[in-house]
Amino acid sequence: MHWLNICHTKPELTHAMQHDTRPPASGSRTARRPIAILSYHQTARPPRRGTPVRSLVLPPSRFARQLRALRLLGWRGMSMRDLGPYLQGEKTGKVFGITLDDGYLNNYEEALPVLRALGFTATAFIVSGQVGGSNVWDHPKGAPAVPLMGLLHLREWLAAGMEIGGHTRNHVNLCECDDDTAREEIAGCKRDLEQSLGVEVRSFSYPYGAHRGEHAQMVREAGYATATTIVSSRVRPEDDALRLPRISVHLQDKLPRLLAQVTTDYEDWRMRRPKNRLQPTSRWYQAAAAAVQQMGSSGTANP
Repeated sequence: MHWLNICHTKPELTHAMQHDTRPPASGSRTARRPIAILSYHQTARPPRRGTPVRSLVLPPSRFARQLRALRLLGWRGMSMRDLGPYLQGEKTGKVFGITLDDGYLNNYEEALPVLRALGFTATAFIVSGQVGGSNVWDHPKGAPAVPLMGLLHLREWLAAGMEIGGHTRNHVNLCECDDDTAREEIAGCKRDLEQSLGVEVRSFSYPYGAHRGEHAQMVREAGYATATTIVSSRVRPEDDALRLPRISVHLQDKLPRLLAQVTTDYEDWRMRRPKNRLQPTSRWYQAAAAAVQQMGSSGTANP
């Protein structure tokens, strides 16, 4: 199975991280800096231990600390739209992508002020059939209902310079749909959002990261320019724009690891051997620790 054909039979495996161990292609394209795209979900106080999908709920203070640390180190966070010229090799720089899946209201309430204060942009991937609704796809797992952004919130999100992307109409696992349903979920989401918001929707995210090659083709036919997965790796020049890897940020992740994932090749090294860990003696840890120390000495207040 190709590394990006990541449909799984068990829903709990859809967040499994896989990595392409092929050597990078030769030529000038490989001289470009690999680009990390971060995948967030909720920015809120985590529910009690044992609650399903709790690991995808990040306290707002931690979200802010991560992004402030990266900015203090000279990195800029960007939406998929703004990241486009860097992904295409038209620009270079210390940049990384910020994406928030599902369109939670707490992203509008907690993440948006942080993004605006830092001068960063981000892409919120929206489930068009649940605008103003809740995370109904998680309810069967026992997860609590969490409100999603409504049209007014989405318009204000856009007015703040952020981007809206598609995440299907009903947050379906595309690998469990027939082709007609998958095609309508992908293309219909784009139509819904464009008609409701009056903007072009060019970015897409596969729910659960689950997809096959034919789904990428459906995304292309629908008119999206990029699509993201949850394969844990930085983007390299040879990666397919419609099957881009992202690094998922979880509740248990510590700041040094997050900084190493964005600013060094630690994640690529780790995914080649899943048992690899960020050790205090490693160059990745030392670089991240220095970054944390620099952040502390620079202060953590809003810039």
